[in-house]
Amino acid sequence: MKRLLTLCILAVLALSLAARRPAGEAMPPLAEEELSIPHAGRSIYGVLSKPLDGQKRHPLVIVSHGFNGTHHSGRSYFDMLARIGYMCYTFDFPCGSTASRSDANTLNMSVLDEQKALEAIVRYFRSRPDVDKRHIILLGESQGGLVSTLAAASMKRQVERLVLVFPALCIPDNWNQRYPQPADIPDTTLLWQVPLGRRFFMELRDMDPYRAVQSYRRPVLIVHGDADPIVPIDYSRRAVRQFRHASLVELPGAGHGFSPQDFQTSLVHIRRFLTGEKR
Repeated sequence: MKRLLTLCILAVLALSLAARRPAGEAMPPLAEEELSIPHAGRSIYGVLSKPLDGQKRHPLVIVSHGFNGTHHSGRSYFDMLARIGYMCYTFDFPCGSTASRSDANTLNMSVLDEQKALEAIVRYFRSRPDVDKRHIILLGESQGGLVSTLAAASMKRQVERLVLVFPALCIPDNWNQRYPQPADIPDTTLLWQVPLGRRFFMELRDMDPYRAVQSYRRPVLIVHGDADPIVPIDYSRRAVRQFRHASLVELPGAGHGFSPQDFQTSLVHIRRFLTGEKR
């Protein structure tokens, strides 16, 4: 029961701190700008980084944060991605956090709404002349990993690759165990002091993340700690077997939200995945 109450949609608690650049390492030249993208009558707030390398177009990584996270965790990827010539957009899901600059009303949080928001972001960047639309990658952490999986399956031709960091593919299982019948779902559930509305749980009743996993056939990288107490690594082990073209990096002893050392290790694997660099 305790595990069910904590559940797998926990925020990426330590990631924004874990991403600090190693001491003494020079920051690559890049530009950052605040960028809000219109969607469904509101603006999605985010920050865009772009390498200053003189290229007219760049590939792009879009980072989706976890439960009650914000765009700050995605900034952790800016330096590494700029070094390999990638733009990076990190943003606040509307209603995805009590600190969201897009909309902080978490009573309206919805995995399906987050999927639609992410798809709107992909469409926006595909229209920009400075983005190489052949190379748009989704990177999702925790609940953002679930959302990124759903969006990639829906936009198979538009999403070239998928990176999942301790993806919370267990969300439907955990909440459907917690609330076996619709009548069991209260109007408001408080999770880690974050209020969630009834709709959030109703939408999960018929959600099967592995249906999306099976339908996405382009390259996938999953990075997951084998000591994760929130999202058991077996969910990622099952996913890597069902994706058509995927690999799983298991970080020994890592939990949900990587230590600085584990995060740097994850960056090495993500860089290799994006560049094709050999070990």
